Amino acid sequence: MKDYDQFTQWALKLQSLTQAGLHYGHDAFGKERYEEIRKIAGEMMQAKTGLPQELIKTLFLGDEGYQTPKIDTRAAIFKDDQILLVHEKLSDDWSMPCGWCEVHLSTKENCIKEAKEESGRRC
Repeated sequence: MKDYDQFTQWALKLQSLTQAGLHYGHDAFGKERYEEIRKIAGEMMQAKTGLPQELIKTLFLGDEGYQTPKIDTRAAIFKDDQILLVHEKLSDDWSMPCGWCEVHLSTKENCIKEAKEESGRRC
């Protein structure tokens, strides 16, 4: 994402955050706010590219669910002869810290973010 100018990065980040909010949010008022912000992100991209609104909706706003490159990462973190495992709430299992890759993060950055979020430890 570092190849994009700042304006485009903001629009992409806003769209990504609102898509996650729409997917995970359960509050009707929150969803309404996310829809409005997502619309603004689309308008930003339209202003930047000059593409027709319908094409922006299809290409930029058409995805549903948690927006990712559709890959996940797992962080193998060792200290001496131990490995960091976290408790998975949904499955009640133990695993290495993991999660969907964020659109704006590198693989390394995503591993660090997930390990910190899931373990509560500085990585």
